[in-house]
Amino acid sequence: MAKEIPDLVAEPRAGTGKGAARQARRQGKVPGIVYGDNKDPVAIQFDFNKLLTKLRAGRFMSTLWNLKVDGQDDVRVVCRGVQRDVVKDLPIHIDFMRLRRTSKVNLFIPVEFINHDKCPGLKRGGTLVTVRPEVELVVTAGDIPDHITVDLEGLEVGATIHIGDVTLPEGAKPTIDRNFVIANIAAPSALRSEDDAEEEAE
Repeated sequence: MAKEIPDLVAEPRAGTGKGAARQARRQGKVPGIVYGDNKDPVAIQFDFNKLLTKLRAGRFMSTLWNLKVDGQDDVRVVCRGVQRDVVKDLPIHIDFMRLRRTSKVNLFIPVEFINHDKCPGLKRGGTLVTVRPEVELVVTAGDIPDHITVDLEGLEVGATIHIGDVTLPEGAKPTIDRNFVIANIAAPSALRSEDDAEEEAE
């Protein structure tokens, strides 16, 4: 299932250069630019408070956005840079790059766990410890998965789930080469206490 691409609303900005950018900031806006895909750059601006809220929510730079600008066609973009005030650490300019549907992009994709009720380790009182609730993947802009699925069926206490154990959506691959851990089934505290007692007895 393709991931729904969130909207990012901007306004067209008249003029470019430092003077126009300063004027935008005086009006409570954050100036920006959209470039790439062999098209002319487009000057835009954002409402300061709304943009700040999205930036503070996290993952802004690794999210594919559907940029909506009045009077222009919607375009898919990723943020390629946020300039900040050196004193206040607040955004003063933002750059976006246009993407085609066939473009490859790095995005964090949520991990979904299924079949908890068919997992012997959890039935014995084990705990699912999620190491990575999201995994950074290289995906195609036109076919972003909503999530990746980890099947817990048959897993015992002590089982470790690596990225290599997961079937990834077609065309997607991890940004990290090594076979990293996504989650594990930890022993229940009572069971750990018994093991510790046995070790001490030995």
